[in-house]
Amino acid sequence: MTENQAYEVLFQPLGLPCGAILKNRIAKAAMSDSLGDGRGNPTEAQRRLYACWSDGGLGLSIVGEVQCSSEYPEKPGNLVLDINSNLSAFSKLAREGARNRSQLWLQLGHAGAMSHAPISVPRGPSAIDVPGLKCAGMNRQEILDLPALYAKTATMSKELGFGGVEIHAAHGFLLSQFLSPLFNQRNDSYGGSIENRTRLLLEILEEVRFAVGASYPIGLKINSTDELEGGLSSIDALKVISRLDNTNLDLIDISGGTYFPGAKSASDSAGRGPYFRKFAEQARQHTTIPLMLTGGVKNLRQAVEIISSGDADIVGLGRALALYPDLPNQWATGSNSQPEFPRFSSTPEGGVTAWYTMRLVELGEGQEPGENGDIHRALKVYLDRDVERAEIWYTHFKAS
Repeated sequence: MTENQAYEVLFQPLGLPCGAILKNRIAKAAMSDSLGDGRGNPTEAQRRLYACWSDGGLGLSIVGEVQCSSEYPEKPGNLVLDINSNLSAFSKLAREGARNRSQLWLQLGHAGAMSHAPISVPRGPSAIDVPGLKCAGMNRQEILDLPALYAKTATMSKELGFGGVEIHAAHGFLLSQFLSPLFNQRNDSYGGSIENRTRLLLEILEEVRFAVGASYPIGLKINSTDELEGGLSSIDALKVISRLDNTNLDLIDISGGTYFPGAKSASDSAGRGPYFRKFAEQARQHTTIPLMLTGGVKNLRQAVEIISSGDADIVGLGRALALYPDLPNQWATGSNSQPEFPRFSSTPEGGVTAWYTMRLVELGEGQEPGENGDIHRALKVYLDRDVERAEIWYTHFKAS
């Protein structure tokens, strides 16, 4: 592959249905960077991290797990965007992440049944009581209130200068739970058939579009499969994609897997990657909305093949950008086409995620790579940080 071939494929602009234009086809997929201050606000380290990525040549970065409410966070390092937030800090983040003609979007989330128990009372579509996961079921009014909640946060995102929003309906969090028959055992109009299980998602998308207007980008992250017995199947996921084709979405971000206790990660269960390319190929037959493929894209050849084939319009990178934040600039000049990834001799549960999360902390805080040590030390530091910020979160939001 020549440098010109790669450049022609990956570094062409992508026009979205709303009229916005991404400068290239490389995105930083949403990750829980765990850099919030424990009160739901961005930190200086977080601003430096996203400035680093924008300067590194990305067309799009997505901030993972920005909560519309403090009641159902995924982790105490999440951001919370509501009327009580530090709006100045959010505005600064928006500016830093939009340097170098990059776009910065907020991923709007709600952890639902998988809300972090030390700082919340988890609630999902239905009551669940299994080892490692217990939650109450949401009542109908709580469900009916959700579209307005998402719309309010999306409106604030637009007013603060963020380039767009991504609605999080993947990885086992609330909207993913509604789509999944494993989590959603309701017998009303929000449960049962896949049409009913999709209802809340469509209502939220409609309300958000009405709130932000026709020209503001709205993306959606969705599972190709839950990778769980009894969860969302790829057949039902394709039915959801078909229904989304009738909406005013600008980007469908395809991923998979959940954080259900004991579930395998996508990298464990979906092969060597890119993990969900076959599903993207199938989804292309069901929608004309631009597709983003996230998960397991490890090198320049894979990225170029995905875009060249038409299976997706943009590739989402995660761990590669934690290691090489300027990877798009490197690929634009034909260098580092096969990035090296660390190999771990042992992998304690949660260790790989913790190691990469702490790498993001190192980038944001200007530390040398590896300052948090091997995977076991990284996991300890990661867990200790969560405990500290959980105390801050509980005190702050209980008082407010």
